[in-house]
Amino acid sequence: MMCIARHRPPRPQVVATPFAHADRLLPGANFGDTYALVVTGLALDAVGVSQQVFGRVPSWIKWLLALRNGIVAPFGLKTGPERRSKSGPHIGFLPIVRQSTNCVLFGFDDWHLDFRVLLEVKECTSTQHEISVSTAVKTHNLVGSSYLALVKPFHRIVVPAMLMQVVCDR
Repeated sequence: MMCIARHRPPRPQVVATPFAHADRLLPGANFGDTYALVVTGLALDAVGVSQQVFGRVPSWIKWLLALRNGIVAPFGLKTGPERRSKSGPHIGFLPIVRQSTNCVLFGFDDWHLDFRVLLEVKECTSTQHEISVSTAVKTHNLVGSSYLALVKPFHRIVVPAMLMQVVCDR
């Protein structure tokens, strides 16, 4: 008896690139990056994708956030429910600054740094979409610069993992 190998299409990969326009998203930004993923066969809008990406957090990321909160609390950084602005819409813990069919801009300003996260959905073909998550950060002081330096290695793991939730839901 002969077996016929069944080939699954390759799993989409998240691609990291520098965010060339971080300063346009957040004037004075001193850090920016973009992670992009091309998906096939999904009808997508930016709010729906944002809910898939940021609306739920895997347990290992929750653990990292709890560790972060324990470390930064003595320095006066927001750690729990107070991180979430009391006004305006949110997806997950991220406050929405503005939204449209193709993009959602999140962010807030704090005493140590300001950040923006832009999720965009671009149609490549009638069946393919590129989803990108761009982050821009503007630090205000030594605490902000130190915090950014400490979280960047985790950011580079967490953002692609969160983005991959779009294809893992299929």
